[in-house]
Amino acid sequence: MVFDHIGFNVSDFAQTKAFLVASLAPLNIGITMEGEGWAMVGRQGEGNFWFGSFGSSPGPIHMAFAATNREQVRQFYAAALAAGGKDNGAPGLRPQYHPNYYGAFVIGPDGHNFEAVCHAPEAS
Repeated sequence: MVFDHIGFNVSDFAQTKAFLVASLAPLNIGITMEGEGWAMVGRQGEGNFWFGSFGSSPGPIHMAFAATNREQVRQFYAAALAAGGKDNGAPGLRPQYHPNYYGAFVIGPDGHNFEAVCHAPEAS
């Protein structure tokens, strides 16, 4: 693991929380801890990413979340669009990264580019 956790400020905590809860549910990622104006996101027993309303947004960033399989990537993309995200790259292979790089990209609140990515081949 390269880092223990990372966090950033958002301009609208409630909007970002609603977007991330809906978008990340297909990846089995949800709120693991929460306090006044902040929340930690992760899978059961972990929390590597927090967001909060303690200042201005840092401007658009890119955050990629690991998917177990390609179907989760497709589900993330659909959920993120339904939650108000803007398409920034439909689910598909990105062979410029490596032959099995399968990702989807969605612009969320504050212009952040959220991605779900799977590095495994399609399940048979």
